[in-house]
Amino acid sequence: MLMRTDPFRELDRLTRQFLETPGTWSRPTAMPMDAYREGDEYVIALDIPGVSADSIDVDVERNMLTVRAERRPSRKADDVEVELSERPLGVFSRQVMLADTLDMERIDADYDAGVLTLRIPISERAKARRIPIGEGAAQKEIKG
Repeated sequence: MLMRTDPFRELDRLTRQFLETPGTWSRPTAMPMDAYREGDEYVIALDIPGVSADSIDVDVERNMLTVRAERRPSRKADDVEVELSERPLGVFSRQVMLADTLDMERIDADYDAGVLTLRIPISERAKARRIPIGEGAAQKEIKG
């Protein structure tokens, strides 16, 4: 049996349980995200612990990246009596508008330890490059 020692945390949990509904496909819950540039890649890391890789969908349409995942309740035997259930269930989703400078054709996705990591290369046309400067046409001497 679990002992609860923080009455305010329990009140917060009960309030969320009664006021919030689990995410659905039409109204998903947001998932936490970090986004940063690492060298020549743009990296997006999303927390979705407890979700199997099979239930994660990553789609790109034009510049809109959409990530959806679903966490279902775990199956329990009939004689199990749940005393505490704080882990959110349902559908989670996040949409990110990507810049035109990213190469949407070469997105790499990896899911490890509950974190989905997307690596998006920065397109060649967006990388800084040096423009060579040519010298003007050779000067000709005009004879009269």
